[in-house]
Amino acid sequence: MRQVFSVCEEEAGQRLDRWLLAQLNDPTLTRSRLQELIRAGAVQLNGQPARAGLRLRPHDLITIELPESAPTASLEPEPFTLPVLYEDEHIIALDKPSGMVVYPAAGHPRGTVINQLLSHCNLASFGAPLRPGIVHRLDEGTSGVLLIAKTDLAYLKLVEQFKNREIEKRYLALVRGRIAEDEGRIEGPIGRDPIYRQRMRILPQGKPAVTEFYVLRRFEDTTLLEIHPLTGRTHQIRVHLSAIGHPVVGDAVYGSSRSESRLMLHAWQMRLTHPVTGERLELVAPLPRDFLQVLEGNENIIAQRCIGERDAKSQHSESDLHKEVSQDRLQQNPP
Repeated sequence: MRQVFSVCEEEAGQRLDRWLLAQLNDPTLTRSRLQELIRAGAVQLNGQPARAGLRLRPHDLITIELPESAPTASLEPEPFTLPVLYEDEHIIALDKPSGMVVYPAAGHPRGTVINQLLSHCNLASFGAPLRPGIVHRLDEGTSGVLLIAKTDLAYLKLVEQFKNREIEKRYLALVRGRIAEDEGRIEGPIGRDPIYRQRMRILPQGKPAVTEFYVLRRFEDTTLLEIHPLTGRTHQIRVHLSAIGHPVVGDAVYGSSRSESRLMLHAWQMRLTHPVTGERLELVAPLPRDFLQVLEGNENIIAQRCIGERDAKSQHSESDLHKEVSQDRLQQNPP
């Protein structure tokens, strides 16, 4: 929950932390807890990260992002059985199975990733009560790398990395039809379907979305793709592939058959900077049995695609996208 305050002339000279505590007037929020939030980057002074001891000036603008409530509110812990790809005191990365929802929502009050995590570790307070620590999500049918923040500092830093498109993600998708091109780029703004509200679609007024794909192998009536989403819109990969006439196998929502056992989309690899230590991390989720069966013993075509071996075209595309984002922000926030 975001709150914004302005400093009056008679309040100038006060310490930021003491002044903000008085403005919030929340008996459950202690000064030490507020200082933790400031250190984590949840408080900004005139658009820049603030320090607790800063002295305020007239007309300073203070913005604070506050957790809504305790992480465990309305949630019940369940036994933890999920495969862990990486874990330390700040973050945890899981290999989410297909068919599992990330956090409770309508129709899925239990049996989610969050329910299991509550019995395994502490989670960041941001996103509570139902989504503590969630910095991104995977659809129910999508398997693979899922990253969660265990501390508020990690949460805020990861959100910033996702916002700035500094986290590289690679997916594997089995799609309907044989794609003739060896690689391609799909650009189409995505927004919520005005008629079928559970679906997304390409709309002129939607948010910019870019997806790149590379053909790994062609089969009789399907194609195995490596997918690079350069933006992170809801259902982006599924919408874009359906738009070019090659929906993901098992995706009944966007044009494939309902008869398949699962959505053949796997969040395969993720590359990021550790939000606290600055270490470069490469997270890889092993191929699910469904994909191994499709490859029929030819896993070497997957092993050859290392996340560190980024092709020049992809790097150039991401560079152009970063420039577009920077220009958009400059227009929204002129110096």
